[in-house]
Amino acid sequence: MKEFDPRDVESVAEEILRAGPICDECLGRIASRLGTGLSNAERGRRIRAHIEATGVASTSGTCWVCDDVFDDADRWARDAVQRVADVEFSTYLFGVKLTPKQEQMEAFYEERFASPHREPMKHSLNRVLGIAFERTLTHAATVGFTDPHVSFVVDLSSRRVSLHIRSLYLYGRYRKLERGIPQTKWPCRACRGRGCEACGFSGKQYPTSVEELIGEPLRALAKAESVHLHGAGREDIDARMLGDGRPFVMELVAPRRRSIDLEYGGRLVLDNANEAVAIGPLRFVTRRTVKWVKTLRARKRYHAEVALEEAVSREAFETALSSLVGEIAQRTPQRVAHRRADRIRRRTLYTASGALLNPTTAGIDVDGDGGLYIKELVSGDDGRTVPSLTERLGVAARVVALDVLAVDAPDLPAAMELPDGLS
Repeated sequence: MKEFDPRDVESVAEEILRAGPICDECLGRIASRLGTGLSNAERGRRIRAHIEATGVASTSGTCWVCDDVFDDADRWARDAVQRVADVEFSTYLFGVKLTPKQEQMEAFYEERFASPHREPMKHSLNRVLGIAFERTLTHAATVGFTDPHVSFVVDLSSRRVSLHIRSLYLYGRYRKLERGIPQTKWPCRACRGRGCEACGFSGKQYPTSVEELIGEPLRALAKAESVHLHGAGREDIDARMLGDGRPFVMELVAPRRRSIDLEYGGRLVLDNANEAVAIGPLRFVTRRTVKWVKTLRARKRYHAEVALEEAVSREAFETALSSLVGEIAQRTPQRVAHRRADRIRRRTLYTASGALLNPTTAGIDVDGDGGLYIKELVSGDDGRTVPSLTERLGVAARVVALDVLAVDAPDLPAAMELPDGLS
């Protein structure tokens, strides 16, 4: 690229200077793509000096395009630095929101004084803010155009800077070893989380959850604002999750520390869970892992204890159970109809085996698609699940205890792993 020459924009620059007072930044933006190693302000100064040398005088005053907003870049950068004084990050990004007047003036400036070498005001101001920000910081940081650790928006109407801290995502598998614990925090049905006598003013229907038992120690370690557990499906509150556990992503919202020791964090979780929940090794992952986990269609294996309304023979039970293998049509169960779309789901049951423990009690093991409701596979849910053990046996049956033995999910794709929280 050749060295910058003000004569390349001489004709349009003359018109601009005759139009009224304009700052060096906005004047230089008409030549932003010409030459290298110069800021727009430096280009603007050279253009102004060249045009004034031809006899066209500049007009002093507030820039009619930007209202001299570039003069405040250092102040906004200092404000941004203060906001992240206790935040660990290595990448950042600035954005600006123009005032309605600035939007109009910029559009007019671009249309009336067209230049193929122009840079938009937002782009220019973002870069100026970034340079000032890095100059003020006490540690190294670079611009991150994709998922920066911290991002700022300068609202030019309110003249305020807002901060967003990117969530930290951890992948692992959990085992739930006690019944009666929901996967995520469950707001009290009576007060909807506000706190009342029914929930002891906790705002929760249940004392704790898998999300809280795992997430709270990690939230404290990362100094995050809150946590969200994203699981590959969920087990019922009264079911255990055994085997290798269920894949999940723990989202730590607005963490002020990113390079946390995951091995230490895992020990904190185990101490906090008090044997109610256990987790495998944790790994730093990208945000895309949340979608991957939520859309997994993993096969699952279960063990259930089943109560029968009447005594049955061993032969009748085994015949009825084995006949269930194949396609299962399930209309949304009544127990979850208030929060799930009412439709028929078709899933495959691959294997089913079991034995009577006594004439009215049995233990069964089944292997089926993710999303197959096992309680309804046994009870029939008043005919909403077909076939069912109740239908085939001709005797009412219900699950009295349920364990998830395995969630057969694929390995985490290598592209979703991060070496550390600052990646």
